[in-house]
Amino acid sequence: MAGVANPEEKKSLTIDEIYVGQSASRTKTFEEGDVFTFIGLTRDINPIHYDEAFAKQTPFGKRLVPAPFTCTLISGILGQQLPGGGSIYVSQTVKFKAPVFFGDTVTCTLTVTEINRERGRVTLSTVLTNQDGKVVIEGEAVSIPTKVKI
Repeated sequence: MAGVANPEEKKSLTIDEIYVGQSASRTKTFEEGDVFTFIGLTRDINPIHYDEAFAKQTPFGKRLVPAPFTCTLISGILGQQLPGGGSIYVSQTVKFKAPVFFGDTVTCTLTVTEINRERGRVTLSTVLTNQDGKVVIEGEAVSIPTKVKI
């Protein structure tokens, strides 16, 4: 039985409350102001992210959202939805499949693929798609759920 958590719901799940196939999603539109704030915080001053004239000369033809910014959707789900508050983000693999442009709306879906009760870890597939349904990022995350309900 697959369940989808409400993206606004804030909760914490223990490993005993998690099951294979369980999923949670979150959607975000990457607006210019958000991207510039991220660039300022990280000092990722690659002109492909902020300079329209430069970006027009690249194979993409327009400005790109920094890939790590797009990946923050994964962290948000892990920390608020699945497994939720108190969990520890252990590892992440990502494959960047397509660019994310300013104004794109990206939906991130995490789905539990494995539960290792002995180690107290949960493995989740991570798939991010744009507004056209195209996969822009895919990978796998490992998290340690909280042992104490929040």
